[in-house]
Amino acid sequence: MTTIAERPREKTTAPPPTGKRKGIQGMYPRWFYIPSAVLYIVLFAVPTFASFYFSLTRWSLFDVQFIGFDNYVTFFTEPMLVQGFVNTFIFGFVTSGLKVVLGLGLALLLTGSILGRGYLRSTIFFPVLVSTIGVGITFKVLMDPFDGLINNSLAVFGIDGPGWLTDPSLALMSVALVDVWKGVGIATLIFMAGIVAIPQEYFEAAKVDGAGAWQRFRTITLPLVRPATATVVLLSLIGGLRSFDLIWAMTRGGPGFSSDVIASVIYKQYQAGFYGLSTAGNVVLFVVVTALVLPIFYILNRRQVES
Repeated sequence: MTTIAERPREKTTAPPPTGKRKGIQGMYPRWFYIPSAVLYIVLFAVPTFASFYFSLTRWSLFDVQFIGFDNYVTFFTEPMLVQGFVNTFIFGFVTSGLKVVLGLGLALLLTGSILGRGYLRSTIFFPVLVSTIGVGITFKVLMDPFDGLINNSLAVFGIDGPGWLTDPSLALMSVALVDVWKGVGIATLIFMAGIVAIPQEYFEAAKVDGAGAWQRFRTITLPLVRPATATVVLLSLIGGLRSFDLIWAMTRGGPGFSSDVIASVIYKQYQAGFYGLSTAGNVVLFVVVTALVLPIFYILNRRQVES
């Protein structure tokens, strides 16, 4: 007589799921996409297509008149609008280039063994936390050609300071330097994260092989920090092309139209009541940012994969 423990256990198999239960399990994760899809359609897709349509019209709150591509023709034939278009590229590339170079240099400095490293890190990052409008107003006062602290300090050494924001040849670059001062902290932080993530064994092996500081930077740091470089380039370029608040706070696009960019031109057209023209400017800005960022993103990521 065999006991219960000695009896062979019967293999039990779970019943196959019914079609209804299987369908519920398959559909369940898809429900999580619905809130995001609704937000994307309502907040991005619909306004984007509406902007494309209204850019082809002369519209107000009470009337819409279809005029085709006349707004775009006006946008690219008016001198002040064309100048704002060109200034956008200059501002975007200058600020992004300086942020990459200065951010990488500061990151190398702040990841090394220097005195007061923690304090210097917080000092570099502090401007990022300050309001952009506050920074613009502050530097507008500091760069005043007559009573500004910068020119008064230069006068102590016998230097006649220029009109930083009143000279048409200097206004755009002056605002660009302030934008770099404010945003270089983010670039530095991203580069620092990339440098810290590099295994120290690489540097130790390079030292054993007799590589100098420049060789270690060129053959180890620079290639391995490429993902951080791609991030800084993309973020800085997008921010530079879309910049508005700092420019408006410091110069309002002046003197004349010398520091106007697409965003400030759009705002001025809205103020003047040319809603269709300003909507066309929004579309132009969207196309410019997309046309520049997507190829750069593809090129940088392809190089990362190849390396």
